[in-house]
Amino acid sequence: MPRSILSFAFSLALFAGIASAQSFPEKPVTLISPFSPTGTSDQYLRGFAPIASKYLGQAVVVESMPGENGTRGPVTMAETAQPDGHSISLFPITALRIPHMRRVRWDPLRDFTYIIGLAANTFGVVVKSDSKFRTLKDLIDFAKANPGRLLYGGGEYGNSSHLVMEDLGIKTGAKFQFVGGGFGDASKDLIAGRLLALANSSAWASHVDSGAFRLLVTFGERRSRWNVPTAMELGLDILAYAPFGIVAPKGMNPLRTKFLHDAFNRTLDDPEYEKLLNRLDMVDWYKSSEDYAEWAADQFRFQKALIERTIGLGRN
Repeated sequence: MPRSILSFAFSLALFAGIASAQSFPEKPVTLISPFSPTGTSDQYLRGFAPIASKYLGQAVVVESMPGENGTRGPVTMAETAQPDGHSISLFPITALRIPHMRRVRWDPLRDFTYIIGLAANTFGVVVKSDSKFRTLKDLIDFAKANPGRLLYGGGEYGNSSHLVMEDLGIKTGAKFQFVGGGFGDASKDLIAGRLLALANSSAWASHVDSGAFRLLVTFGERRSRWNVPTAMELGLDILAYAPFGIVAPKGMNPLRTKFLHDAFNRTLDDPEYEKLLNRLDMVDWYKSSEDYAEWAADQFRFQKALIERTIGLGRN
């Protein structure tokens, strides 16, 4: 084919891509929440969506699709939605972990378009307000003296809070007994006395604020607004966050990726967004589209090592 015809074809395709991006978004954008409404990440998205709508020029509609440790939502989107930017999803760190735990039909690095890194959950351990455990040391001492009797919950098997507690047990010699399930059920079991502790992201915030739960420790770099010690302050080399961002199906037009990134990046500078982070005790975790994709590739390798070190599972 003559070079002039190839050049014309390329220019035509580029023009079509630019024209398509300029008319985007043509309708409301669906943002999938892969966690239950009682969780911190879902609360975050429902606060994020109306702020983002101002900068996107269309409504951002949050659609719940929990299940499979936060991977059902983004995987379903990747398999069924068009890569046109009108269907996007929160992408949890568990999506980079699950493929090391069991066989999956999807690839976390190849099946998604990484748009932007947003925020990270802060993890902590809570007990009932009338619990005999006043400090993390009390909890650890009981678990060491009574192996397997300290039942705790707060999420699905293999999620970040579970691995944090496994790491805590390895580093202190304590034996904790994990009970899987969603945060809503776990909080009810803690109140009823069926669980002795709950480890999770700050979904427990309202319970701590109301005085129903006592926060013993957090695992971030600095103290939370409740001013309890961090694990690092207590001499435990554990620093844990659960960062997340937004992805789309693979193959999205780069101009649309940039448009979404730029709109969401402006959202992060909105004063109402800062209030949202403070209310949920989350930390800012902005990453550009390129940096987010690179981080995911690095983290995918790290998660394999983490799984092997804490719960010893390999891919079957």
